[in-house]
Parts: sequence; structure tokens; C-alpha cells
Amino acid sequence: MANLTIPVEEQNASPDEIEILDRRRRWGLALQVIAGQFGFFAILLTLWSGQDLTYSPGWLHPMFYYNVLAVVAALGFGGYGAYLRRGAPEFF
Repeated sequence: MANLTIPVEEQNASPDEIEILDRRRRWGLALQVIAGQFGFFAILLTLWSGQDLTYSPGWLHPMFYYNVLAVVAALGFGGYGAYLRRGAPEFF
């Protein structure tokens, strides 16, 4: 009998297809870890970007731009990692 706790498209998958799914989910987890690192870095950059916005003249705010880049990278990697990890996990 098929395992009914996994999605319908995965119930009758071959071992090769299961390997592809597991590889996709491992990449998703790796991208989520990278997103967490970028998120932590963005939190640390918040202090310097606030100071940069206060004291830097004109449009020269490199720490603010680095902070925006880190936040966008964290959201991008996290979103794509969550997309790759969709479906039922290997173990419950």
C-alpha cells in the first residue's frame, strides 16, 4: 500500500526520482542556510548603515547599500530555498 502521508506525485516515484527529490531538498536546505547567514550579516550591518546614513554626505552611503544587498540576498536565497524544499520531508 502506498504511503498516504506524502504528496500524490511522490507516491509512485522510482528510486531515481526519489534521489532527484532528495538532492533538490538538500540544495533547498543549503540555500536556506546561506539565507540565514546573509540575514545575520544584515542585522549586524544595520548598526553601521544607520551611522552611515547619518554622517555620510550626499548619495555616498556604501554601508546602507551593502545592508540592502544583504537583505535582498537573504530574502532571495530563503525564498528559493523554501521553494526547493517543498513537499514532504524525508523523515517525520
